[in-house]
This record gives sequence, C-alpha cells and structure tokens, in this order.
Amino acid sequence: MKLAIDAMGGDHAPDAIVKGAVEAASAIDGLAITLIGDEKQIHPLLGNTPNISVIHTDERITSEDEPVRAVRRKKKASMVLMAKEVKEGRADGCISAGNTGALMSAGLFIVGRMEGVDRPALSPTLPTEDGKGFLMLDVGANVDAKPNHLLQYAIMGSIYSEKVRGLNEPRVGLLNVGTEEGKGSDLTKQVYKLLSDAPINFIGNVEARDLLSGAADVVITDGFTGNVTLKTIEGTALTMFSMIKQTFMSNFKTKLAAGLAKNDLRQLKTKLDYSEYGGAGLFGLAAPVIKAHGSSNERAVYNAIRQACHMIEQNVSSTIANSMKELQVKEESE
Repeated sequence: MKLAIDAMGGDHAPDAIVKGAVEAASAIDGLAITLIGDEKQIHPLLGNTPNISVIHTDERITSEDEPVRAVRRKKKASMVLMAKEVKEGRADGCISAGNTGALMSAGLFIVGRMEGVDRPALSPTLPTEDGKGFLMLDVGANVDAKPNHLLQYAIMGSIYSEKVRGLNEPRVGLLNVGTEEGKGSDLTKQVYKLLSDAPINFIGNVEARDLLSGAADVVITDGFTGNVTLKTIEGTALTMFSMIKQTFMSNFKTKLAAGLAKNDLRQLKTKLDYSEYGGAGLFGLAAPVIKAHGSSNERAVYNAIRQACHMIEQNVSSTIANSMKELQVKEESE
C-alpha cells in the first residue's frame, strides 16, 4: 500500500503529521508513505524510517485561501502534489488535515469522481455512548442536495460501514425532525421513499437527540444540516468537558473526587475523542481521500492512516463504484 500525505496541512503541521506517519509506517506492514512538504522541516522529525519518502515543496494552501482558486493556481502546493500522486498512480490514497474546501476541490479536479456518483460526500465517524460510533454523511461537501444524492450517500455509507468498520447489515437512518414516516421537508420525504426501496438496511427516520445513543450505524442528511449537526456535537462535547473540569476544580472536596474518578474521566474523554475515529472520508471519489481534523494530533493522524489502509485493503472505492453502476443499470431498466 502506498499513501500520499500532505505534511503541511493542519494546525499542528508538520510535527503531528510526520510523527503520526512515522508511527503508522512502523506499525502497519507493507505500508509506504510519501510526505509532501518542506523537507527542511520534515527530515529532522523522520528519524530512521526507511519506508517514508519526501517530495519537497515550500508552497501550501492555507485556511484563508479560496479553495477552487488555490487548487488551480498553486500548482506546487503540498495538497495539490499529494492529489497528483494518486491521480498518476504512485499512491493508492491520500490524507490531508488542511483546508477542507481545497481538499474537496483537489479530490474532484485531480483524483476524479467515480462513475455513477453525482456528488461526493464528506463523512466522519462520530462517537456513541457504546463506543461503536456512527458514520454521518454528508457534513458539508454539498450544502444543496437532491434526493438522488442522499440515496447515493446511503449506499456508499452502508458499503463503507460493512467493508471497513466490519458491521453486518449496518442500520441506515435518515436524519429528520421526527421518527414518523411523514415527517420532514419535501427533500426528506422524497429521500425516505428512495431509501425504502434501496438495497440497504434502512430503519427509517432518526432524530438528532438520539444520534450519540447509537440510533443508527449510518446517518444520512444534506451537507448543510450535517455540518450544523457535526459542529453542535463538537461544541457541546467541548463545553461539557469544560464545565465538568470547572466543577471538579471548584474546591478541595471536588478536587479529591476528581482524583478518585481520574481514570473513569479519561475513559469518557477517549470515547468522545475525534482522534480515535480517524478522519472524514470523501466518499464518491476514484480513490480513498481522507480529511483529517484540522487540529489533529499524531494519534489522529495515525488513525486516519489506518482508516485509509483499511479502505485500500477492502477495495472500498471499487466496491462502491460497482454498486453505483448496478444501481444505475437497474434504474435504467425500470
């Protein structure tokens, strides 16, 4: 397996990116990594890791750059060169913690969209109280979506959950304002009918309040709603931990209680830690493209690499592409 990684993307680049790559290269058999970025910053962090190579560039895409314009104009940017490694067959997949819009553009314009998919979806795995997590798509790749786009998201998410996450007949739910069949907007009502006839384990509508309790293994929504939901979950988790910390640090008795509950609190934080779930896959592209969290530490980078390796090993992209073709043929015959 060969992965190309944007070493200059993210809040803690290149340190966290390189250290995560070194850990993965040492732990995952048969993995070769190409890091793209400033070699003067990268090489001191590599140590003696024989299966990591470096492509030097001092150009990068920042969070302030306009995504499409940056991809088209910054031909030597680390993210652009990373995508070209995949396009030209020197890498099987790629990972970046950089500008999400730019990565989406690089994926579409350089890596390419798979046949049968109208719109790729940005799809993270989010935590649940039982520790299993759930996949949500889309969370921002496409703000405006049509019913057929959400049908494609459901099929792609179901395949990924089965092949990569190892779930048998993953439960697919449609994010809505109520669980009853007739609830929601015109979009969700149309999507409900499509999902009911799709070759997936569709369990109906699910409400946002039930997501973290594991109501479904795959949750489908449009990019606007998904992005708002994702940021609400992240913000709520951060606020809750801050409030808990303030409570425990308020006086001597609560500090003593915090010491006694330290291990339990650490386990709770791990359950809700994005770094344990890898990155967000851009499903619908011709090869695995993973968006790591912008604030990824080395553990998050390692898990994003492991996630990409699973996708490559299980031929997820080709499996999704074949399923999309079969669905298209079925629709045309009908």
